[in-house]
Amino acid sequence: MQYATIAASFGIGALVLVFLIKRSNKRRRLALIEARRAKYGPSFTMDETDSTHIQGRQTEDLNDVEVVAYDERGLVRNQNVQFLRLLVSDLFEDEELDETEEEQQRAALVEERQAWIEENEDQLDQHAALVEEEEIGSGVSVMEIIAPEDDDIEERLEREGGKGGQVQVSLAWDDYNDLDMHVFCPSGERIYFNNKISECGGELDVDMNVRPVSNNAVENVVWTGNAPVGKYKIGVHFYKHHRKRRSKRTVTFRLRVLVHGKSRDYSGTITAGNAMQMVTSFTLKGPEPSSEEDEHSDQNL
Repeated sequence: MQYATIAASFGIGALVLVFLIKRSNKRRRLALIEARRAKYGPSFTMDETDSTHIQGRQTEDLNDVEVVAYDERGLVRNQNVQFLRLLVSDLFEDEELDETEEEQQRAALVEERQAWIEENEDQLDQHAALVEEEEIGSGVSVMEIIAPEDDDIEERLEREGGKGGQVQVSLAWDDYNDLDMHVFCPSGERIYFNNKISECGGELDVDMNVRPVSNNAVENVVWTGNAPVGKYKIGVHFYKHHRKRRSKRTVTFRLRVLVHGKSRDYSGTITAGNAMQMVTSFTLKGPEPSSEEDEHSDQNL
């Protein structure tokens, strides 16, 4: 009887502990959300109720038949990289350079990437168009809870001078490789390293690791003013593998979509030589027309 009482006490204690941990995580998550709203909210020129943020599907939303079809399309996308000859040679053994050598190498790499773009831009556009057909992220998971002490994307952006805005997409990874973010806009434009400022107001203001200078890199695309309504898609491209300090050919990345102070975080992996990876999509809908506008519209029909 005594043992049963002790066991029951332990069981109750474990349940209480689990409850307290969940409540603590929820509080930390809410505190993080409030901090983001306090930071970015003052820059908004639209009220949150003026625009609806509709999240796209992820791979876990697919049924068995859809998974098979998606995987088959994935093979086609990977073969497309080979067919279009979009592979970039591995570079950079682990070497120590002084400040002058670092700057010389960085300048040389900027020129090299520009030459690569001029040679392969049409092929990259073709590949991006193939990836853009997808509506869902491949091998990507939604990060429901991130402890504030483990969340350093904003710290990285502040370090690099990244801007905040109504719509903001940030990519982070933890090695010296060069990943690139591609944001497909409702206007049909694509924001990436060769089109950093779009006509629809978006801007790639942080672009890292052309030269492998950081193992806690970040990139940032932002609309500081009103972002256009419509569908947005976000892809990640493994541009170049830098063999510096044993950076691997498969990279785990995190991606944050921040819309009107509300955020959603994703985690995924991408391997050098594979297709650009669609991470997620979302849709911004404009304000609903007022009743007077509805009546006016009806009269004009």
